[in-house]
Amino acid sequence: MKVLIADDERIMRTLLRSALQGWGYEVVVAENGDQAWAALSGEDAPTLAVLDWIMPPGMTGPEVCRKVRELGREPYTYILLLTSKNTTSETVEGMEAGADDYVVKPFHNHELQVRLRAGKRIIDLQTELLEAREELRDRANKDLLTMLPNRSAIQDLLEQELSRCHREGRTVGVILLDLDHFKRINDTLGHLAGDTVLRETATRFRANMRTYDRIGRYGGEEFLVVLPNCDLEQATHQAERLRSKLAQPPVFVDGNQLSVTASFGVTVSDGCERSPEVLIRVADEALYRAKANGRNCVECLMIENSRAANEIGTARSAREL
Repeated sequence: MKVLIADDERIMRTLLRSALQGWGYEVVVAENGDQAWAALSGEDAPTLAVLDWIMPPGMTGPEVCRKVRELGREPYTYILLLTSKNTTSETVEGMEAGADDYVVKPFHNHELQVRLRAGKRIIDLQTELLEAREELRDRANKDLLTMLPNRSAIQDLLEQELSRCHREGRTVGVILLDLDHFKRINDTLGHLAGDTVLRETATRFRANMRTYDRIGRYGGEEFLVVLPNCDLEQATHQAERLRSKLAQPPVFVDGNQLSVTASFGVTVSDGCERSPEVLIRVADEALYRAKANGRNCVECLMIENSRAANEIGTARSAREL
């Protein structure tokens, strides 16, 4: 674990560094409060800090504590103050500034070691809690069958891309696709076979997309693809590419060779439309055209030619009147 030590006295810095390195810590050294603040507010900041109370000519230890707490960063920074002050009022001052513990000078090495060990336990516990929180957040945003973003997550990603591309004057391509005759697979081979097909579909799509494209499971056997900085021609070309990669080679499920295909609806933002709902509705309208045209094909549709988009636009105008 990385520990910052900050003290204006060279001898004290040397003693602290020698002791902490002997206990297995990675030590970062600061000679005053300003250097300590720079280290604790920078990238890859130490999560444990030992600060002297008075460090002329820069900030004091308590002042550094206050600034660190104002940051509110994660992971938490555990701060231990070294002080020659040993009155109740001064102790309260240090703790109110944001210090977690203090050691009165002169101190015994064993006392410092034990107090640092307590701080390390707290940091380790918080790290475990943060990891658990991130895992829960990841699970909440992920479809656990395909390991793709789920419906709400891919919609959020589309909204973010629309906002970004609107600022930069670029377009966003949107593909909505639906596996053809998926119900037959579930009815004839069972839902486990259907799950295998969905996972294989996700794998093939991921392997044939740009690193900054996004795909999510929109629901059932539907997938939504977000293509930043794509015009309609480029988005249609990508949809055709995904269609061919899905159709060949066949998917093998429990000894059964399945030919899996999908119907694709494609649209693109016009640089002004920022509503994910509108883009998805237009792509869905194009998808239904692909199904009506025999499935296993790609249909594209611009917003201005979409019945669904015109209906939404009319509803918006009515609300504004």
